[in-house]
Amino acid sequence: MSNLPSEPEFEQAYKELYYTLENSTLFKKNPEYRTALKVISIPERVIQFRVIWEDDNGDLQVNRGYRVQFNSALGPYKGGLRLHPSVNLSILKFLGFEQIFKNALTGLMMGGGKGGSDFDPKGKSDNEIRRFCVSFMRELARYIGADTDVPAGDIGVGGREIGYMFGAYRRERNKFTGVLTGKGLHWGGSLIRPEATGFGLVYYVGHMLEYAGVTDGWKNKRVSISGSGNVAQYAALKVIELGGKVVSLSDSKGSLIATGEQGVTPEDIAAIAELKLNRGSLSDYSHKDNLKYIDGVRPWVHVGKVDIALPSATQNEVSKEEAEALVAAGCKFIAEGSNMGCTLEAIEVFENERREKKGEAIWYAPGKAANCGGVAVSGLEMSQNSQRLAWTKEEVDSKLKEIMKCAFFQGLNTAKEYVEATEGEYPSLVAGSNIAGFVKVARAMKETGDWWDNQLNKEAADAEVTSDSGFAA
Repeated sequence: MSNLPSEPEFEQAYKELYYTLENSTLFKKNPEYRTALKVISIPERVIQFRVIWEDDNGDLQVNRGYRVQFNSALGPYKGGLRLHPSVNLSILKFLGFEQIFKNALTGLMMGGGKGGSDFDPKGKSDNEIRRFCVSFMRELARYIGADTDVPAGDIGVGGREIGYMFGAYRRERNKFTGVLTGKGLHWGGSLIRPEATGFGLVYYVGHMLEYAGVTDGWKNKRVSISGSGNVAQYAALKVIELGGKVVSLSDSKGSLIATGEQGVTPEDIAAIAELKLNRGSLSDYSHKDNLKYIDGVRPWVHVGKVDIALPSATQNEVSKEEAEALVAAGCKFIAEGSNMGCTLEAIEVFENERREKKGEAIWYAPGKAANCGGVAVSGLEMSQNSQRLAWTKEEVDSKLKEIMKCAFFQGLNTAKEYVEATEGEYPSLVAGSNIAGFVKVARAMKETGDWWDNQLNKEAADAEVTSDSGFAA
């Protein structure tokens, strides 16, 4: 569509979904779903607004704010708010599009959306961040609500920012509702929420290991993780708890690589968490002899032999060349803790290996399935808010484990149903997860009249003379 500006990130996300649907038997068995894809790929609503705030010098500053309300077929729009100078409409549309199907895979009643601003929190004082958040929420408040759109945190939006925004919403709307997730534990938040994406990622990969016949699970596995935020930190802690060895962490400036047998320790992770809370860089970390810092690189080609890779930083952080390096390093499992962490070319490398080498190949899991634990616990926070209850840590963790198990088997079983494979191949988790999430959303949209197929409706009407069962979704 030449009348529209190029949106490379969104186009990439769409192509990944389209290719997996097209190369499956879904459209052959259900040709009407081509119509559904056309409808789903356009957001229900895109909101763009200006955010005016005052810096500590008393000077006026202005940023762009966004909320992409992509799809509400399964429930209120649900997805994070990102504060980063790279934020634009293409990135938010890609994130919102992915969020639709990720939320569907949790089994919870949540639609898909995403939002944020090109505001950069780095280098800003607490007061400047508070003034920005208040101004941002004054505008956003008119478009969100506990039964309409429930944002959460994302890059640049942690507990502090959620607190400022929630307070601004409460004052603006004169309501105390579960309008944001990731709230403080003393005012409506859920236990396990900060840990959920990282923990859920590890639980998901645990099912991959079990299905592949790895009897000792994570024990003694060399695990390369990128990122050093919440997802990476808690994934690393859970891997260490389960007996694995974490051999890398990273940020936008460079990577920490393990140099000896010990790997990254829980003490390292605690120190890095404190560093990141203060907006520091890994280059500032006074690490011990067990780690070395390499400036300006991602970890994948520097970690040596590795069994499992968990990209947990940002989009497109594994290129084709890095994918080939991971395969050469003996990596057998890769699962995205970040959204669209691998390029299309990298995914092609992994999928070709899966088809050619069968049970000896690397097995890839997409972020919409592997990292859905964060939004899953956000959904559980919504449930607790609706009931005015707070569940125990054990209750939430148990529900998270079950959701990740269901997400894995939905992708696995759907791949077996719709993707042709030869004997001995691992099922394609990227295709299975895409199809499972898409079909669930498309069915809900169809049954509520968001799309229809005139020819199919005619055939169904003709069939009513012999059957009152209607037509199959």
